[in-house]
Amino acid sequence: MSTPAWTEITSDDALSALLGEPTAAARGKERSTLTEVDRDWLAATPFCVLGTADAEGRCDVSPKGDPAGQLVHVIDDQTIALAERPGNRRADGYRNILANPHVGLNFLIPGRGDTLRINGRARLVSDAPFFDEMVVKGHRPLLAVVVEIETVFFHCAKAFLRSQLWQPESWNPDGKVPRRAVLAHRLERPDTPLEELDAYYGESYKDGLYG
Repeated sequence: MSTPAWTEITSDDALSALLGEPTAAARGKERSTLTEVDRDWLAATPFCVLGTADAEGRCDVSPKGDPAGQLVHVIDDQTIALAERPGNRRADGYRNILANPHVGLNFLIPGRGDTLRINGRARLVSDAPFFDEMVVKGHRPLLAVVVEIETVFFHCAKAFLRSQLWQPESWNPDGKVPRRAVLAHRLERPDTPLEELDAYYGESYKDGLYG
């Protein structure tokens, strides 16, 4: 791709010259083990995103959600687990973990601008005694992602403030982007009638969340 008018950053020194150096507090806020407040945050979060990459560096970011208190199982101060629930079975992130165990996670609490970030090494576990503690609506996990924590730290709220993510007056879910059934009809399942897709993504869609 030819980009003659672009000024590209190609070195760490150039990046630091442009952005400046982090403060001592920002540089030193990483921890290697969970504190009590980290555990409280993980118990309160119903949602996170899981970032992975394959052996060639091709990336994937996948959302994960469960009721607060049931999304994350803390095994010990350096190990957490997240349950896999029924989905589309692509397993992009899980296949990446098999090739490259390094993962990044960002845990959100609705209404909060700050987030909790965890980076570490992951493995896939198909069964373990702690699965009994990850049952939701009578269903045990299909598998769990077990993450050995390397770094954990809180991230500031600026991105959420800029985006107004938690401000309902800024929301416009029925704006220019078509509803999910229309997207599926146009891009994924053109041979399926739109009425059938509307029914599939309607209220009954919630019935298959856990089994």
